[in-house]
Amino acid sequence: MTSTQKQQQQAANNAEGGAKKKKVTAAQLRAQKDIAELSLPPTMRTHFPDPDDILNFELKIEPDEGIYKGGLFKFTFSINNNFPHEPPKVRCTQKIYHPNIDLDGNVCLNILREDWKPVLNLNAVMVGLQFLFLEPNPSDPLNKEAAEDLRLTKESFKRNVRQSMQGGFVKSVQFDRVLK
Repeated sequence: MTSTQKQQQQAANNAEGGAKKKKVTAAQLRAQKDIAELSLPPTMRTHFPDPDDILNFELKIEPDEGIYKGGLFKFTFSINNNFPHEPPKVRCTQKIYHPNIDLDGNVCLNILREDWKPVLNLNAVMVGLQFLFLEPNPSDPLNKEAAEDLRLTKESFKRNVRQSMQGGFVKSVQFDRVLK
């Protein structure tokens, strides 16, 4: 039973038992709809640490091609009550070497900032995150050193990505081991 189904069952049980029904917010309804309609490839999966809280969950991405192939990258999603009028807050929980993800886990993805529109859904954000691992974007960086590395010498960038994914150091910064 998915967490969405559990939540629906719990709501039905509460209604039948005459218990006080918890008010469902517009953000929860929209998030529930988006989650129910997710069509993720096998390289991505969601996890709900608290099945009763669909506004806070994790996403794991395991690229099966490109420079980041072989890694397991974890993100947290936090959706506030203004969703879908505001994008979800997304953070990478590991320290990784990537032009569009800084060392604190902040993510630079246009649809999480200026290009967000309420018609976009969680699936679009997740696909956008996956795309960052296939095609890192050095022209809109959060990690300027990694972006510069990618712009100047792609081979050096690839070596540094591999080194960092193994938990090694790149320019005196140690990265988290993310290899499966």
